[in-house]
Amino acid sequence: MPHITRPRRVRTALLSGGLALALAVGGATAWAADRFLIEHVEISDVSAYEAENSTATPTTGSASTAGTVDGDTYSDGETSVTVSQVVTGSGDDTLTYYVADVVLADATRLRSAFAKDQFGENITETTSGIAEDNDAVFAINGDYYGFRDTGIVIRNGVVYRDSPARTGLAFYADGTVRVYDETTTSADELLADGVWNTLSFGPAIVEDGATVDGIEDVEIDTNVGNHSIQGEQPRTAVGVIDDNHLVFVVVDGRADGYSRGATLTELADIMTGLGAETAYNLDGGGSSTMYFDGDVVNQPSNGGERGTSDILYIGE
Repeated sequence: MPHITRPRRVRTALLSGGLALALAVGGATAWAADRFLIEHVEISDVSAYEAENSTATPTTGSASTAGTVDGDTYSDGETSVTVSQVVTGSGDDTLTYYVADVVLADATRLRSAFAKDQFGENITETTSGIAEDNDAVFAINGDYYGFRDTGIVIRNGVVYRDSPARTGLAFYADGTVRVYDETTTSADELLADGVWNTLSFGPAIVEDGATVDGIEDVEIDTNVGNHSIQGEQPRTAVGVIDDNHLVFVVVDGRADGYSRGATLTELADIMTGLGAETAYNLDGGGSSTMYFDGDVVNQPSNGGERGTSDILYIGE
């Protein structure tokens, strides 16, 4: 795969046209502002909260050397991240996506971080901004938990939300990763079983090495916005090749001649082609962002980064 030419990083969160229109409509202004714009902070210092409440102690491994970046690969001798670009098709059918192959010395090297180090709704920051705040060498956008008030949210061994609603993904401290039905369990039960992080978006697109049936008909949220995630779109996904061996994919889209975007089935095919036994769709569209060694490596569809509520990352 070719060496990546990294575009200049742009740290701009853009307001969508649909939201701007909603805010301009008389009686809807206050509701829309409260729903989409006004920050509702539940925990103002996440770092301190995690230090007091985490049930697991992160392990950084026993690497004898500091981590270094050589081209498109980061390694500390035990944990490694290799980023590459893939381009298929031509003309209007061109598809461009970025792959990060990640091998972890310990499952807890994959961490989550929240925008502004706060937890709540409508708290946003760019993926690169959150990454820099946390000394990340690699990061992708997460599930945008702050867009909604449902789902099970466990991050870095701490429970933040327990409102089961959809199919989630659970990362365990022993390196296993499982798709699960949130409505059949609780955050406390997951934590007791050794869960380190959860994601609540979806759908699961690959299970047991095969594309999941019916993914083109899934609706993630039933509230305003994000009803449907069908069609050719910018995408972010995480796949599991083996214990402590993950693959992350960010697909660019909405740019004729550069990248049209991928359907969920195409995304699943990409993940199985990379060897993923399990894969899960994350927040996409303008949120889809991959960060590596100080730069955004893809080209977000909004023309610059869109603010998001959370990231997954590997720290330096």
